[in-house]
Amino acid sequence: MIPRPIFDPREFGKMRLVCMMSGSGTNVAKIVEYQRKLEEELGRSPFEVVAIFTDNKQSNAKALAERYSLPCVCRDIMEFYRERGHETKKDLSIRPEYDGATVDFLEKYQPHAVALCGYMSIVTRPILDRFGDRIFNVHPADLSLRDAAGRRRFVGTNAVRDAILAGAKQLYSSTHIVREEVDHGEILMRSRPVEVVLPFGMDLQALSRAENRPVLEEVVRVHQERLKEQGDWVIYPLTLRMVSEGRYALDRDGNVYVDGQLMPFGYRL
Repeated sequence: MIPRPIFDPREFGKMRLVCMMSGSGTNVAKIVEYQRKLEEELGRSPFEVVAIFTDNKQSNAKALAERYSLPCVCRDIMEFYRERGHETKKDLSIRPEYDGATVDFLEKYQPHAVALCGYMSIVTRPILDRFGDRIFNVHPADLSLRDAAGRRRFVGTNAVRDAILAGAKQLYSSTHIVREEVDHGEILMRSRPVEVVLPFGMDLQALSRAENRPVLEEVVRVHQERLKEQGDWVIYPLTLRMVSEGRYALDRDGNVYVDGQLMPFGYRL
């Protein structure tokens, strides 16, 4: 079975990328800065961020767009839901309407790919169908780990906490393709490990007690920040570079290849 490139620069040239965010946008900043570092050091970058999109009018998207002289598209998702009589965004039955309009707004930038950068809304069929294999995300866990039922072990927003409480000695970040099931797309890259360090004199049993919840929350926060710095901010820009250089490919069974070599768990630093 012949794998096909996720992105073929021979066909499309430079990969045009939209970053989608909901909060501070630190990953957006790291991606843009990496692109511009390549332009400065090598004379060109194989990818280019062409716009920033946000679903939250309180996010840092406008400030980032001004800093980097990029277009900013803001469509507040809670305003969309409230206009339709909802106080939360949990009802995914109307999300395709929102995502369809989002795709329409982005078409003017002629994007090839999307990087989710702390984008806190589940993407649905209009976005998945428009960009296919070219929607990327970074997740604070080793997505190759499985539970007894064969499902990915540390998914969702509490992945770092769950891994620490499960006794993990090391934490990882993973980049992956975004599919309909959250955090279950093909793994592209895994970071180097970040060692888990518990408070002096406290074991996992003590850390799990209700009275120590503030301590646990601080432990999780510290490890999340370390994982961002040593994991996310390293592998996400590098993944986008390698994809845009045509180095990643998939076959029909969803197997990942890097430089023609089968890598079922992605490229590992």
